[in-house]
Amino acid sequence: MVTKTLSPVYDPKQVEGKWYQFWLERGYFRATVDETRRPYAIMMPLPNVTGSLHMGHALNNTLQDLLTRFRRMQGFNALWQPGTDHAGIATQNVVERELAKEGLTREMLGREKFLERVWQWKAKYGDLIYTQLKRLGCSCDWDRATFTLDPGYYDAVLEAFIRLYEKGYIYRGKYMVNWCPRCLTSISDLEVEFQEVESTLYYVRYPGADGGEGIVIATQRPETIPADVAVAVHPEDDRYRHLIGTFVIVPVGGRRVPVIADRRVDRDFGSGALKITPGHDPLDYEIGQDHGLEILVTIDERGRLNDVAGKYAGMDRFQAREVIARDLQAGGFIVRAEPYRTSVGHCDRCHTVIEPYLSEQWFCRMKELAEPAIRVVKEGKVRFIPERWTKVYLDWMENIRDWCISRQLWWGHRIPIWYCPCGETIASKTEPEGCPRCGSRELRQEEDVLDTWFSSALWPFATLGWPRETPDLRYFYPTNVLITGRDIIFLWVARMIMMGLEFMGDVPFSHVYINPTVLNLEGKRMSKSLGTGLDPLDYIEIYGTDALRFALVLRCSQAQQDLRFGEKMIEDTRNFANKIWNAARFVHMNLDGFDPSIIDPARLSLSLPDRWILSRYARTVDAVTTALEGYEFNEAARVLYDFIWGEYCDWYVEMAKADLSTERRATVQYVLWYVLSNTMKLLHPIMPFLTEEVWQNLPHDGESIMVSSWPQRESEHIDEQAEAEMSLLMDLIREVRSIRADTRVPPNAEVEVVVHAPASLHGMLTEGERYIALLTRAKQVTVGRPEGKKPQKAASAVVGPLEVFVPLGDVMDLEVALARLREDLREVELDLSTVEAKLSNPEFLEKAPAEVVEKERIRREELRARRSALESRLRSLQSN
Repeated sequence: MVTKTLSPVYDPKQVEGKWYQFWLERGYFRATVDETRRPYAIMMPLPNVTGSLHMGHALNNTLQDLLTRFRRMQGFNALWQPGTDHAGIATQNVVERELAKEGLTREMLGREKFLERVWQWKAKYGDLIYTQLKRLGCSCDWDRATFTLDPGYYDAVLEAFIRLYEKGYIYRGKYMVNWCPRCLTSISDLEVEFQEVESTLYYVRYPGADGGEGIVIATQRPETIPADVAVAVHPEDDRYRHLIGTFVIVPVGGRRVPVIADRRVDRDFGSGALKITPGHDPLDYEIGQDHGLEILVTIDERGRLNDVAGKYAGMDRFQAREVIARDLQAGGFIVRAEPYRTSVGHCDRCHTVIEPYLSEQWFCRMKELAEPAIRVVKEGKVRFIPERWTKVYLDWMENIRDWCISRQLWWGHRIPIWYCPCGETIASKTEPEGCPRCGSRELRQEEDVLDTWFSSALWPFATLGWPRETPDLRYFYPTNVLITGRDIIFLWVARMIMMGLEFMGDVPFSHVYINPTVLNLEGKRMSKSLGTGLDPLDYIEIYGTDALRFALVLRCSQAQQDLRFGEKMIEDTRNFANKIWNAARFVHMNLDGFDPSIIDPARLSLSLPDRWILSRYARTVDAVTTALEGYEFNEAARVLYDFIWGEYCDWYVEMAKADLSTERRATVQYVLWYVLSNTMKLLHPIMPFLTEEVWQNLPHDGESIMVSSWPQRESEHIDEQAEAEMSLLMDLIREVRSIRADTRVPPNAEVEVVVHAPASLHGMLTEGERYIALLTRAKQVTVGRPEGKKPQKAASAVVGPLEVFVPLGDVMDLEVALARLREDLREVELDLSTVEAKLSNPEFLEKAPAEVVEKERIRREELRARRSALESRLRSLQSN
């Protein structure tokens, strides 16, 4: 696919779709069992079927694709397993909102008809995220795409439930759960989002049953007072010790309740006396159980007060709070009320305030499952990267609570439990023919579905065919690495490890890389709808996929758990892509008559720049490979950026221009081609489209860069002498350019360059004369000894063992040059004094963001260096 010419400008829109379709058609993403090759597998963190691509997805999936492409090029049989999650609550909410527009509810439709509507919605919108991931360049094995309600996966979920149930790990019980009155289901602790809110703390008197003063309690929730069954105090609280064993009157409803002693009461909160409402608070429930107290429930599943509340029945809980507080005030029961800031749990799906709710639920015992999952992490069989997340994982696992796995939804995996009127409970994937105890056929299936995270926990092996012993399962399990965010370490990562050990007897993956959370520059989540940034597809439309990918990877550091990101970063990367394209165009235009197959690299006569760029390339191969193997993604990107832009494009390509019209043309062609072609392979995992387009337009073997071999480490090319000599030569050229800029030599004016150097460097400098002349616009380069005569009217500089002179008398007025230097120096000193004043201001150091302070410190060092250079330049000219 080599074209005759490359377009002047790189246009991602003309490239990306073309190459993605090319890869798909040739089946490069597919991974099938091949015992002759080493497997490498990554399981995609399941996006919700309701989801669309956000910046977190963009980073997470770019990293997965990067590793998959890298390992595929290394020769691994790389599988990246895609899929989507049915997302029980989220999906049901979306469809219920659609029904509401039609004046319908799910209850009006009934379970079967409602599920039909959800499947219709899924068929229409469910694969949107796949289309977006393809736009991102993801090289998943799309033939394996799995939905968690697919028949095979559904069977695996039911199988796992039944096995755990038969081992006694799954049980049903009445417990206090987090209840969402909007979604009408329980949700796990991990699905509760806590938000700081302004509330009121009411101090309410409960009169003594004997006519005494009674006791004052403090509460934020007057609406639960109708369900109070006791008042508890700490047994060592001298204020209330005399009241223990007495009775007080609940000021709403007038019931007589005991004052009890319990060490769990916090003496320092409020009045130190705690009203006990076992039906509406987890701690109260525990205290009530231990003291044998009655359980009253006054708030129903929809967040409304019931008959227990008497005249307040039917009110919404928040309305009741206000009304009851007002009535208590009117009755003289409120001693005082004060503002109180507190943290309140909200449903992470619909953001409704969560209600602690006592209900029958299904639970999974976690202690037995957690113990081996703790052990494998401590033994290093599963390694977290960065390491700091290991402690977070272990702290949670060592204090794990039983998991409420039932949800009061219709969309999801219906719990495979059947009830008989005789009281028998049967676990079965399909409806039993009859009750094994009494033979009755009047069986009723459990209405609840399983928590979405229960099915997700099986992802690494259920996608490979479990519970069947398939070739895929034997070959690809355990997988290699999981890349995910810190927010689902407990919801998903920990549970996958537990389930993998339980059902497969082995860990599901050996490495867990926790990627940073992408935020905008102000530290807010990037979202078009929130007005805090564009969505990834918008950026892709403007700058191209590769620019977005590289910008994200370049800033993905293990040292940071948040990635501050802005559009300017993508602009910079787009410029990097353009730099590569321009270099590729130059190389392409200068490969006429070039055929690498007939060249023997060992017989080439290499110049200093040739040896240098091959040495730097060899080090780049080593550095990039090491970085990717160690999940140092930003380091791999940085090394490539510095090498391609700062060494290959800025120096080697420019120096090659001096040799392409000489007898050295064939050698320079080879080095230009060899380094660019192979560097595109190193860059391909991060920027797949641009690299394919460049590679295809260079001489190459094979169909695609994507299935070409990863460059090998080439220690024989490392040439420390060439690197040292070239470094000196580049410093010399930079200094001459700096002299020209500082003294404002006209851009088109040709200057003379005189270099005084030790004899040992004359050979290198003589070879480098043509490069110095080309890159400094010098009409003549003269190399002499240190004791040689210094040119008159020359600006000079010391470069290591060299002294370089640029005579200016013939190209400009020296007095004018001196005046300009003095003017520049004054401006620099003024800027420097401003920056130093800022950095000596304690208020600025204390209040300014850390990155702003650091920016000023860098600016200070730059200005100091600039001042030093200008002073040196002035001294050299004034000494003439």
